[in-house]
Amino acid sequence: MIAWIKQLVITFGASFLWLVCLIYFTQGFRSFVWTAVSYQLKDKLKLSPSASQFVTSISFFPWSIKPVYGIISDCIPVNGRKRVPYLVIATLLSLFSWAILGSQESTRNSQHQLMIFLLLQNLGSAMADVVIDAMIAEAARREKAKYAGDLQSISWMTMALGGICGSLFGGYALTNLQMGNIFLLFSFLPTIQLLSCGFVTESPISSLNFTVFPSFNASEIYSGSGPDEERSSNEAPKPGSLVRKRSHKISKKKYLESIKDQMPEKEGSLPLKWFWSLKMAGYTLFEAFRQPIILRPMGWFFLSQVTIPNLSTVKFYYQTEVLNLEPSFLGTSRVIGWMGLLFGTFIYNRFLKKIKLRKLLTLSHVILSLTTLLDIALVSRLNVGFDISDEAMVLFGSALSDAIHQFKVMPFLILSGYLCPPGIEGTLFALFMSISNFGSTISSFFGAGLASVLNISSGSFHNLSFGIGIQVICTYIPIVFLFLIPKDATGMTT
Repeated sequence: MIAWIKQLVITFGASFLWLVCLIYFTQGFRSFVWTAVSYQLKDKLKLSPSASQFVTSISFFPWSIKPVYGIISDCIPVNGRKRVPYLVIATLLSLFSWAILGSQESTRNSQHQLMIFLLLQNLGSAMADVVIDAMIAEAARREKAKYAGDLQSISWMTMALGGICGSLFGGYALTNLQMGNIFLLFSFLPTIQLLSCGFVTESPISSLNFTVFPSFNASEIYSGSGPDEERSSNEAPKPGSLVRKRSHKISKKKYLESIKDQMPEKEGSLPLKWFWSLKMAGYTLFEAFRQPIILRPMGWFFLSQVTIPNLSTVKFYYQTEVLNLEPSFLGTSRVIGWMGLLFGTFIYNRFLKKIKLRKLLTLSHVILSLTTLLDIALVSRLNVGFDISDEAMVLFGSALSDAIHQFKVMPFLILSGYLCPPGIEGTLFALFMSISNFGSTISSFFGAGLASVLNISSGSFHNLSFGIGIQVICTYIPIVFLFLIPKDATGMTT
């Protein structure tokens, strides 16, 4: 382990590796402060479960537009640099937001002001996430080292470590610290992150240069009915298919040439060059994403999020008001959830990645529905009759649901990376993640709406089991649309 980390330091540099680990650790450690945010909305602002979930959903919207940050940082350098300046901006947004919320009690006690600063904080976190992913991709491509892929592994490890530490300390902090001090304490991490940016070197580019994105040809990425299937060079094309591909390629080539012909000359104005660079990036991204082999699977993953209402905030209110679970215990349950996520990742990589995605995703949704039934048993107090404690039900449900969820997320990540065309991997992958995040945001809105329709509020949880029952039924809806996933696709890229 030590030799592995030492090799990464030699290959990529200590300052760069430290910054990568710090940013991902901070992303995981956010559970420390967001536990406090949940209690702030519930106990200080006295918001109903639906209103609290609405505020949280709005606050997380910046994660749904991640490609915007990637395209801007790709096309508009700041002082000749494309990454570090945007990382500094992102860090400052996060730092100032938490510092203001921690020092100004009137700000965090105002619903609208709190939502605005949480929105800004998530904007900074999402931007930092995109920028550091781009820096990792560039470093791996530049070094061409056998350890390049291990950057992603160490990123996952540090984020999981941050999540475990944040969940453990978050519950303890809520019991022993004031709310403002918790926010101020968390701002210490963005402060270190800001200082660390000064030690990372980035080669400047000419202010007259701008990014040129490659054209996209879907046939170069995928052909046949599955990702492991290659078309033989002697196989005759289907009638009309070759003509369509050629005509599409020619029209696309003419369009790109027409854009290049209109591009400003070297001595043109800088804003005009940025405009054309952004236009080329947007067109390339659109051309890649509109291909059915990319659009259809991503459409399924979006539907799999949207069709299931998220009732997590309502369950949080029930656990704290009816079950009287302590903040320290809820922090422990999130630790179990992180461990379940890591366990799910291991199980998937070890045993499940060769299974066809349609079968694996069907199995995942069936088990998720059964896991959700545990919440109905908890709300209906059936566990008491079997002498099973509420704490055991929450811990087991949290670990199991997070592990099963990873069976669904892992093939999504692998398939997304496999479908990304060369040259725009980072931006298109950010778009995939944004679609998933946007689906989660809409799911939270649906959950808030469902809670409002069923009159589920603080102190009134009579219809909660009915709402969870609807959630169970909705878990099966995405299975109907699995025809959007390639028939022979598996969790392996080769």
